[in-house]
Amino acid sequence: MPFAQQDKKVQTFTLKNARGSEATVLAWGATLASLKIKLSGGELREVVLGCDSFEDYLKQDAYLGATVGRYANRIKQARFEYQGQVYALSANQDEHQLHGANDFSHRDWQGEQLADNKVRFTISSADGECGFPGNMQAQLDYTLDEDNQLVLDYSANVDKPCPVNLTDHSYFNLNAGVSTVLQHQLYIAADQYLPVAEDGIPVDGLKSVEGTGFDFRQAKLIAEDLKKDADQQLVGGYDHSYLLQEQVVSDGKPVARIIADDASLAMEVYTNKPAIQLYTGNFLTGNPGHNGEVYQAHSGVALETQFLPDSPNRPDWPHQSCWLQPGERYQYQTRYRLYQPKA
Repeated sequence: MPFAQQDKKVQTFTLKNARGSEATVLAWGATLASLKIKLSGGELREVVLGCDSFEDYLKQDAYLGATVGRYANRIKQARFEYQGQVYALSANQDEHQLHGANDFSHRDWQGEQLADNKVRFTISSADGECGFPGNMQAQLDYTLDEDNQLVLDYSANVDKPCPVNLTDHSYFNLNAGVSTVLQHQLYIAADQYLPVAEDGIPVDGLKSVEGTGFDFRQAKLIAEDLKKDADQQLVGGYDHSYLLQEQVVSDGKPVARIIADDASLAMEVYTNKPAIQLYTGNFLTGNPGHNGEVYQAHSGVALETQFLPDSPNRPDWPHQSCWLQPGERYQYQTRYRLYQPKA
Protein backbone atom coordinates (compact mmCIF):
# COMPACT_ATOMS: atom_id res chain seq x y z
CA MET A 1 0.00 0.00 0.00
CA PRO A 2 1.18 3.58 -0.57
CA PHE A 3 1.99 5.90 2.31
CA ALA A 4 -1.32 6.63 4.02
CA GLN A 5 -2.56 10.01 2.82
CA GLN A 6 -5.04 10.07 5.69
CA ASP A 7 -2.29 9.83 8.31
CA LYS A 8 -2.90 12.91 10.45
CA LYS A 9 0.40 12.61 12.30
CA VAL A 10 2.44 14.10 9.47
CA GLN A 11 1.81 16.46 6.56
CA THR A 12 1.95 14.57 3.27
CA PHE A 13 2.28 16.08 -0.20
CA THR A 14 1.96 14.54 -3.66
CA LEU A 15 3.83 15.87 -6.70
CA LYS A 16 2.74 14.92 -10.21
CA ASN A 17 3.94 15.76 -13.71
CA ALA A 18 2.17 15.54 -17.06
CA ARG A 19 3.96 12.29 -17.90
CA GLY A 20 2.18 10.47 -15.10
CA SER A 21 5.11 10.21 -12.68
CA GLU A 22 4.57 11.13 -9.04
CA ALA A 23 6.40 11.66 -5.77
CA THR A 24 5.23 11.58 -2.15
CA VAL A 25 7.05 13.82 0.33
CA LEU A 26 6.54 14.18 4.07
CA ALA A 27 6.97 17.24 6.27
CA TRP A 28 8.64 14.98 8.85
CA GLY A 29 12.31 15.18 7.91
CA ALA A 30 11.34 16.74 4.54
CA THR A 31 11.36 13.08 3.54
CA LEU A 32 11.06 11.63 0.05
CA ALA A 33 8.74 8.70 0.81
CA SER A 34 8.04 7.57 -2.74
CA LEU A 35 9.09 8.33 -6.31
CA LYS A 36 7.18 6.49 -9.03
CA ILE A 37 8.26 6.88 -12.64
CA LYS A 38 5.81 6.25 -15.50
CA LEU A 39 7.52 4.07 -18.09
CA SER A 40 6.69 4.03 -21.79
CA GLY A 41 4.82 0.74 -21.44
CA GLY A 42 2.52 2.20 -18.80
CA GLU A 43 4.20 0.77 -15.70
CA LEU A 44 4.43 3.10 -12.70
CA ARG A 45 7.68 1.97 -11.08
CA GLU A 46 8.75 2.78 -7.51
CA VAL A 47 12.44 3.76 -7.41
CA VAL A 48 13.12 4.76 -3.78
CA LEU A 49 12.95 2.87 -0.50
CA GLY A 50 10.38 4.01 2.03
CA CYS A 51 7.80 2.99 4.60
CA ASP A 52 4.04 2.39 4.53
CA SER A 53 3.21 4.48 7.59
CA PHE A 54 4.53 7.18 9.85
CA GLU A 55 4.86 4.61 12.64
CA ASP A 56 7.24 2.62 10.44
CA TYR A 57 9.33 5.74 9.81
CA LEU A 58 9.73 6.08 13.55
CA LYS A 59 10.94 2.47 13.73
CA GLN A 60 13.48 2.60 10.88
CA ASP A 61 17.05 3.71 11.61
CA ALA A 62 18.39 4.17 8.07
CA TYR A 63 17.35 7.80 7.40
CA LEU A 64 15.12 6.53 4.57
CA GLY A 65 14.56 9.48 2.21
CA ALA A 66 15.28 12.06 4.92
CA THR A 67 16.87 15.49 4.61
CA VAL A 68 19.81 15.48 7.00
CA GLY A 69 21.60 18.43 8.62
CA ARG A 70 22.84 20.78 9.85
CA TYR A 71 25.87 18.74 8.85
CA ALA A 72 25.43 15.53 6.87
CA ASN A 73 27.85 12.66 7.48
CA ARG A 74 30.24 12.46 10.43
CA ILE A 75 32.07 14.99 12.59
CA LYS A 76 34.87 13.42 14.61
CA GLN A 77 34.40 13.38 18.38
CA ALA A 78 31.36 15.64 17.93
CA ARG A 79 33.43 18.80 18.12
CA PHE A 80 35.17 21.42 16.04
CA GLU A 81 37.14 24.58 16.64
CA TYR A 82 36.61 27.88 14.88
CA GLN A 83 38.58 31.08 15.47
CA GLY A 84 39.85 29.78 18.80
CA GLN A 85 36.49 28.65 20.14
CA VAL A 86 35.67 24.98 20.63
CA TYR A 87 32.11 23.86 19.90
CA ALA A 88 30.88 20.66 21.55
CA LEU A 89 28.17 19.00 19.48
CA SER A 90 25.57 16.40 20.37
CA ALA A 91 27.06 12.93 19.84
CA ASN A 92 24.75 10.28 18.42
CA GLN A 93 27.15 7.67 17.01
CA ASP A 94 29.33 6.69 19.95
CA GLU A 95 31.60 9.71 20.53
CA HIS A 96 30.97 11.17 17.08
CA GLN A 97 28.14 13.11 15.49
CA LEU A 98 26.29 11.69 12.48
CA HIS A 99 23.94 13.69 10.25
CA GLY A 100 23.66 16.66 12.61
CA ALA A 101 22.40 14.46 15.49
CA ASN A 102 19.06 14.03 13.64
CA ASP A 103 18.11 17.70 14.06
CA PHE A 104 16.57 18.11 10.58
CA SER A 105 15.83 14.47 9.72
CA HIS A 106 13.61 13.74 12.73
CA ARG A 107 11.62 16.98 13.00
CA ASP A 108 8.60 18.43 11.25
CA TRP A 109 9.35 20.99 8.58
CA GLN A 110 6.72 23.49 7.45
CA GLY A 111 5.38 22.42 4.08
CA GLU A 112 3.57 24.40 1.38
CA GLN A 113 2.34 23.05 -1.96
CA LEU A 114 3.34 25.66 -4.57
CA ALA A 115 2.11 23.78 -7.64
CA ASP A 116 0.97 20.31 -8.68
CA ASN A 117 4.63 19.40 -9.16
CA LYS A 118 6.31 21.50 -6.45
CA VAL A 119 6.41 21.71 -2.66
CA ARG A 120 8.47 23.96 -0.38
CA PHE A 121 9.71 23.01 3.08
CA THR A 122 11.19 25.40 5.65
CA ILE A 123 12.71 24.86 9.08
CA SER A 124 14.48 26.88 11.77
CA SER A 125 17.24 25.74 14.09
CA ALA A 126 18.07 27.78 17.18
CA ASP A 127 21.52 28.97 18.25
CA GLY A 128 23.14 26.06 20.12
CA GLU A 129 20.80 23.40 18.70
CA CYS A 130 22.75 20.12 18.80
CA GLY A 131 25.78 22.28 19.61
CA PHE A 132 25.90 24.30 16.37
CA PRO A 133 26.46 28.06 16.54
CA GLY A 134 23.92 30.58 15.32
CA ASN A 135 20.27 30.68 14.39
CA MET A 136 19.69 28.98 11.05
CA GLN A 137 16.82 29.08 8.59
CA ALA A 138 16.73 26.48 5.82
CA GLN A 139 14.52 25.88 2.82
CA LEU A 140 14.14 22.92 0.47
CA ASP A 141 12.07 22.92 -2.72
CA TYR A 142 11.12 19.63 -4.35
CA THR A 143 10.10 19.88 -8.03
CA LEU A 144 9.12 16.99 -10.30
CA ASP A 145 9.63 18.37 -13.79
CA GLU A 146 8.41 17.19 -17.19
CA ASP A 147 11.73 15.47 -17.95
CA ASN A 148 11.18 13.12 -14.98
CA GLN A 149 13.77 15.00 -12.98
CA LEU A 150 13.26 15.33 -9.26
CA VAL A 151 14.98 18.63 -8.47
CA LEU A 152 16.03 19.48 -4.90
CA ASP A 153 16.91 23.14 -4.31
CA TYR A 154 18.49 23.87 -0.94
CA SER A 155 19.01 27.30 0.60
CA ALA A 156 19.92 28.51 4.09
CA ASN A 157 21.24 31.43 6.08
CA VAL A 158 22.81 31.85 9.54
CA ASP A 159 23.53 34.72 11.93
CA LYS A 160 26.84 33.24 13.15
CA PRO A 161 29.52 31.37 11.20
CA CYS A 162 28.46 27.72 11.02
CA PRO A 163 29.35 24.64 8.96
CA VAL A 164 26.33 23.70 6.84
CA ASN A 165 25.97 20.55 4.78
CA LEU A 166 22.43 19.51 3.87
CA THR A 167 21.77 16.41 1.80
CA ASP A 168 19.10 13.95 0.72
CA HIS A 169 19.40 10.46 2.19
CA SER A 170 17.24 8.58 -0.31
CA TYR A 171 18.03 5.00 -1.26
CA PHE A 172 17.39 4.06 -4.88
CA ASN A 173 16.50 0.74 -6.44
CA LEU A 174 15.55 0.92 -10.12
CA ASN A 175 14.52 -2.72 -10.45
CA ALA A 176 10.99 -4.06 -10.66
CA GLY A 177 10.60 -6.86 -8.13
CA VAL A 178 14.31 -7.49 -7.59
CA SER A 179 15.38 -7.09 -3.99
CA THR A 180 18.95 -5.77 -4.18
CA VAL A 181 20.92 -3.29 -6.25
CA LEU A 182 24.07 -5.39 -6.52
CA GLN A 183 23.54 -5.93 -10.26
CA HIS A 184 22.97 -2.22 -10.95
CA GLN A 185 25.57 -0.58 -13.15
CA LEU A 186 27.17 2.39 -11.39
CA TYR A 187 29.26 5.31 -12.66
CA ILE A 188 30.85 8.03 -10.49
CA ALA A 189 32.87 10.93 -11.90
CA ALA A 190 35.59 10.87 -9.26
CA ASP A 191 39.34 10.23 -9.27
CA GLN A 192 39.68 10.16 -5.45
CA TYR A 193 37.83 8.69 -2.50
CA LEU A 194 38.22 9.18 1.24
CA PRO A 195 39.29 6.12 3.30
CA VAL A 196 37.61 5.79 6.70
CA ALA A 197 38.05 3.75 9.85
CA GLU A 198 35.49 1.22 11.08
CA ASP A 199 33.51 4.07 12.70
CA GLY A 200 33.27 5.97 9.40
CA ILE A 201 35.69 8.72 10.44
CA PRO A 202 38.34 9.68 7.84
CA VAL A 203 41.73 8.29 8.76
CA ASP A 204 44.00 10.16 6.35
CA GLY A 205 43.57 12.22 3.24
CA LEU A 206 42.08 11.40 -0.12
CA LYS A 207 43.32 8.38 -2.04
CA SER A 208 43.32 7.67 -5.78
CA VAL A 209 40.69 5.22 -6.99
CA GLU A 210 43.18 3.91 -9.57
CA GLY A 211 43.72 0.17 -9.18
CA THR A 212 41.13 -0.19 -6.40
CA GLY A 213 37.57 -1.41 -6.14
CA PHE A 214 36.53 2.22 -5.62
CA ASP A 215 37.04 3.08 -9.29
CA PHE A 216 33.67 3.73 -10.95
CA ARG A 217 34.96 6.04 -13.68
CA GLN A 218 33.93 3.32 -16.09
CA ALA A 219 30.49 1.97 -15.23
CA LYS A 220 30.49 -1.46 -13.61
CA LEU A 221 28.26 -3.65 -11.49
CA ILE A 222 28.10 -2.65 -7.83
CA ALA A 223 28.76 -6.29 -6.97
CA GLU A 224 31.89 -6.52 -9.10
CA ASP A 225 34.33 -5.18 -6.52
CA LEU A 226 32.11 -5.12 -3.44
CA LYS A 227 34.22 -5.74 -0.30
CA LYS A 228 37.33 -6.20 -2.46
CA ASP A 229 39.34 -3.57 -0.58
CA ALA A 230 40.36 -3.51 3.06
CA ASP A 231 38.82 -0.01 3.22
CA GLN A 232 35.46 -1.51 2.28
CA GLN A 233 35.73 -4.52 4.56
CA LEU A 234 35.93 -2.25 7.60
CA VAL A 235 32.41 -0.90 6.95
CA GLY A 236 30.71 -3.81 5.19
CA GLY A 237 30.94 -2.47 1.66
CA TYR A 238 30.87 0.97 0.11
CA ASP A 239 30.20 3.78 2.60
CA HIS A 240 32.69 6.36 1.38
CA SER A 241 32.85 9.89 0.09
CA TYR A 242 34.20 10.70 -3.36
CA LEU A 243 35.66 14.04 -4.41
CA LEU A 244 33.94 14.76 -7.71
CA GLN A 245 35.82 15.83 -10.82
CA GLU A 246 35.66 19.63 -10.79
CA GLN A 247 35.23 19.94 -14.54
CA VAL A 248 32.26 17.58 -14.56
CA VAL A 249 30.57 19.59 -11.80
CA SER A 250 31.30 22.97 -13.41
CA ASP A 251 30.11 21.75 -16.82
CA GLY A 252 26.81 20.58 -15.34
CA LYS A 253 27.32 16.98 -16.44
CA PRO A 254 26.09 13.96 -14.49
CA VAL A 255 28.34 13.15 -11.53
CA ALA A 256 26.85 9.68 -11.09
CA ARG A 257 24.63 7.23 -12.93
CA ILE A 258 22.90 3.99 -12.01
CA ILE A 259 21.20 1.58 -14.41
CA ALA A 260 18.73 -1.15 -13.47
CA ASP A 261 19.74 -4.81 -13.78
CA ASP A 262 17.85 -5.23 -17.07
CA ALA A 263 18.66 -1.69 -18.34
CA SER A 264 14.94 -0.85 -18.32
CA LEU A 265 15.52 2.34 -16.31
CA ALA A 266 18.44 4.62 -15.47
CA MET A 267 19.08 7.58 -13.21
CA GLU A 268 21.63 10.37 -13.48
CA VAL A 269 22.68 12.59 -10.56
CA TYR A 270 23.59 16.24 -11.07
CA THR A 271 24.87 18.61 -8.39
CA ASN A 272 27.01 21.65 -7.65
CA LYS A 273 28.27 20.08 -4.41
CA PRO A 274 31.96 18.99 -4.43
CA ALA A 275 31.55 15.42 -3.17
CA ILE A 276 29.19 12.46 -3.08
CA GLN A 277 28.80 9.71 -0.50
CA LEU A 278 28.28 6.23 -1.92
CA TYR A 279 26.46 3.98 0.53
CA THR A 280 25.38 0.54 -0.61
CA GLY A 281 22.91 -0.04 2.22
CA ASN A 282 25.24 -2.37 4.09
CA PHE A 283 23.15 -2.23 7.27
CA LEU A 284 19.61 -1.96 5.91
CA THR A 285 18.65 -5.40 7.16
CA GLY A 286 15.46 -5.39 9.24
CA ASN A 287 14.20 -1.92 8.30
CA PRO A 288 10.49 -1.76 7.35
CA GLY A 289 9.75 -1.01 3.71
CA HIS A 290 7.08 -0.45 1.10
CA ASN A 291 4.17 -2.91 0.84
CA GLY A 292 5.08 -4.64 4.09
CA GLU A 293 8.53 -5.56 2.85
CA VAL A 294 11.45 -5.87 5.27
CA TYR A 295 14.61 -4.56 3.67
CA GLN A 296 17.85 -6.48 3.55
CA ALA A 297 21.45 -5.40 3.06
CA HIS A 298 21.92 -3.71 -0.32
CA SER A 299 18.18 -3.25 -0.97
CA GLY A 300 19.06 0.28 -2.09
CA VAL A 301 21.97 2.55 -2.89
CA ALA A 302 22.36 6.10 -1.58
CA LEU A 303 24.23 8.77 -3.55
CA GLU A 304 24.40 11.67 -1.10
CA THR A 305 25.69 14.95 -2.58
CA GLN A 306 27.62 16.84 0.09
CA PHE A 307 30.88 18.17 1.46
CA LEU A 308 33.50 15.67 2.60
CA PRO A 309 32.90 14.22 6.10
CA ASP A 310 34.55 15.94 9.08
CA SER A 311 35.25 19.01 6.96
CA PRO A 312 34.84 21.40 9.92
CA ASN A 313 37.95 19.77 11.41
CA ARG A 314 39.81 19.47 8.12
CA PRO A 315 40.36 22.88 6.50
CA ASP A 316 42.98 21.14 4.33
CA TRP A 317 40.33 19.16 2.42
CA PRO A 318 40.67 20.32 -1.23
CA HIS A 319 37.28 21.88 -1.99
CA GLN A 320 35.24 24.93 -1.15
CA SER A 321 34.65 25.68 2.51
CA CYS A 322 31.70 24.15 4.34
CA TRP A 323 31.45 27.29 6.49
CA LEU A 324 28.47 29.55 5.94
CA GLN A 325 28.93 33.14 7.05
CA PRO A 326 26.28 35.66 8.15
CA GLY A 327 25.07 37.57 5.11
CA GLU A 328 25.89 34.69 2.77
CA ARG A 329 23.34 32.37 1.20
CA TYR A 330 23.78 28.61 1.14
CA GLN A 331 22.56 27.65 -2.34
CA TYR A 332 22.93 24.13 -3.75
CA GLN A 333 20.99 21.85 -6.03
CA THR A 334 20.71 18.11 -6.60
CA ARG A 335 18.82 16.62 -9.55
CA TYR A 336 17.81 13.03 -10.08
CA ARG A 337 16.97 12.44 -13.74
CA LEU A 338 15.13 9.19 -14.47
CA TYR A 339 14.99 7.90 -18.04
CA GLN A 340 14.70 4.76 -20.12
CA PRO A 341 17.94 3.95 -21.96
CA LYS A 342 17.59 3.44 -25.68
CA ALA A 343 17.95 -0.12 -26.88
